[in-house]
Amino acid sequence: MRCLVTGGTGLIGSHLVRHLVEEGHDVLITGHEAEQALPFFSGKRIFPGFSGIDWNALGNIDVLFHQAALNNTRCMDREEMLRVNLEDSKRLFRHVIQQGCQRIVYASSTAVYGRNPPPYRETDPCDLNTPYAESKKGVEDVAMQLAREYPTLKIVGLRYCNVYGPGEDHKRQRATMIYQFAQQMRVGNPKLFQYGEQKRDYIYVKDVVRANMLAASAPTSTLVNCGSGKATSFNRVIEILNETLGYTRQPEYIENPYQGNYQEQTECDMTLAKQQLGFTPQYSLEEGIRDYFRSGCLISSS
Repeated sequence: MRCLVTGGTGLIGSHLVRHLVEEGHDVLITGHEAEQALPFFSGKRIFPGFSGIDWNALGNIDVLFHQAALNNTRCMDREEMLRVNLEDSKRLFRHVIQQGCQRIVYASSTAVYGRNPPPYRETDPCDLNTPYAESKKGVEDVAMQLAREYPTLKIVGLRYCNVYGPGEDHKRQRATMIYQFAQQMRVGNPKLFQYGEQKRDYIYVKDVVRANMLAASAPTSTLVNCGSGKATSFNRVIEILNETLGYTRQPEYIENPYQGNYQEQTECDMTLAKQQLGFTPQYSLEEGIRDYFRSGCLISSS
């Protein structure tokens, strides 16, 4: 099949592109040269990126995997966030549908749950406390409208939750704390907000690729969480990293400068993803971090 992966040079997109190429699909991508290099990919690249897309270069697409986004969750420029994440997505969806595309998988985010208490369920009301969350909810609403307009269209949203793995180094301060802690531990003790009991639901990027592939063959349009279903404390992350890297680093606790405006825990209920897509994450956090380390990308001197 002919697939378009927007954000094909990003963390999730680059792994998805590799998987699709290995399966023998015809793949074209949008991306950015400042992100991941793809030495294995010789297909069509549409630069400078999604927002500058050459619509005439797309042709007919069998499956759209829409991963591209302005994903700086701290960006407060609402107008720009909605332009890039919502309006550009709306235009892309309608373009590929009009060209005959019947399957769309798009990236959403558990950011739409905002300050809701975990575990997050898809039936929970949204708490759109950032422009990023608002833009992602807007894309979900567009997808639901398109599903009503085009009964044969299958459009599936995945609400990602703390995706980690090889290929996030270009994100720098937006990389997961798993990567950031590993970098700190390479040279000394990691610094954690007091007292390291904040929790995150981390999902390994290879599981996310599998979720995308299952979504691409979903029997119906839907919207589901994409997490591990388990919250792990930062203290435990340090323990796993010590075990994996062979270190004996000790956490150094510092005052949280975001106190009162900091998410203490993320955690997804994965029941609906299993029911709708047959998706159950395969990697535990320990297994994912070990695989990450074996890739050579977890500890970097760059």
